[in-house]
Amino acid sequence: MFTGIIEEQGRVARFDQDVLRIEAEMVLVDATLGASIAVNGCCLTLVRSGPGWWEAEVSTETLARTCLASLEAGELVNLERPVRLEDRLGGHLVQGHVDGVGTIVEPAPDLRVRIPEELRRYVVEKGSITVDGISLTVVEPVDDGFTAAIIPHTVAVTSLGHKGVGARVNIEVDVIAKYVERLLALRP
Repeated sequence: MFTGIIEEQGRVARFDQDVLRIEAEMVLVDATLGASIAVNGCCLTLVRSGPGWWEAEVSTETLARTCLASLEAGELVNLERPVRLEDRLGGHLVQGHVDGVGTIVEPAPDLRVRIPEELRRYVVEKGSITVDGISLTVVEPVDDGFTAAIIPHTVAVTSLGHKGVGARVNIEVDVIAKYVERLLALRP
């Protein structure tokens, strides 16, 4: 479980077949073999690490559901360690399970993202949504997605500062909305 508050921007060192190597510092401070680290909102497992780098094996399912497959060496990625019970929950509950891929229609600070039709029903005004692992508040649902106001700090410390029109981003909708929908569907 994550919060969507990005701790560090790492840099892709390489992505060979299904092994992603990322250069990072902060997220490695207390990380051990098997630790979860969110990369652009996608929960990955640390399988190897060394001074200033770590590696994750990326499954076929993850590659199919996210935009991680398009990562290239040198690219910056948003990183976050999982929340601890004693931490503040500064963003919202984020699973690191990407629901789909969106496309930036208007870049930050007045972000507008087009998302798949099947995810739009989970988007509500002032609701939570995750874009590349970043916890955001929806300003307005629109016909093909949503808008969000991005503050200068978020632009400076996340990938949204260098993603323009047409960039693909990982989207995770609010898990609580999905649970409510499922429970209501099961009612007699």
